[in-house]
Amino acid sequence: MTSGRIKRIMLGGIGRDNPVFAQVLGICSTLAVTNVLRNTVVMCLGLVFTLALSNLTVSALRRLMPARVRMMAEVLVIACYVIIVDIALKALAPDISRQLGPYVGLIITNCIVMGRAEAFALSNPPLPSLADGVAAGIGYSCVLLVIAFFRELLGSGTVWGARVLGEWWTNWAIMVMAPGAFFMLAVFIWIVKGAIPRAGNAAGKESGKQ
Repeated sequence: MTSGRIKRIMLGGIGRDNPVFAQVLGICSTLAVTNVLRNTVVMCLGLVFTLALSNLTVSALRRLMPARVRMMAEVLVIACYVIIVDIALKALAPDISRQLGPYVGLIITNCIVMGRAEAFALSNPPLPSLADGVAAGIGYSCVLLVIAFFRELLGSGTVWGARVLGEWWTNWAIMVMAPGAFFMLAVFIWIVKGAIPRAGNAAGKESGKQ
């Protein structure tokens, strides 16, 4: 029963209940870090780490937190994990840490992290809460990585810093600016929102035939 539930949570967080295209949460990160793929990968790893462990911790402490200070306690838990990510980045990848600047600290204010703690971790046991955090983080990361890939490719002609498009390519300056992030996010959501209903209708027709 538990393994089946965890599987549903994981599939839902990555697909149908993806926090970006299903709930349109956390889109500020699309402006902040998705112009360079390498920075996006690092930010995504930090977000998955924070989401998973903050969900796990909030779930484990849910019966001990007084209702009056619940949200303050959640922010404190999230902040602790973000500080760990920030310190690890400064020690292991100082160049990327300098490029990301204050955006690592802003994970604390990412509405997905607080949203999953409030919506799921407070009312579920630790293991499903951990799975929910991992799934939401991976789902969110998939969106950011796709956007970052195309923004860097079209905006700089590179992928992971390596030149992919030749001298014939004219870089799209808008892709490394904030409007390019919103444009790519809108296109991504449009494609996914159009594909999911079609997939659902096709599955429904197949089950009807059977």
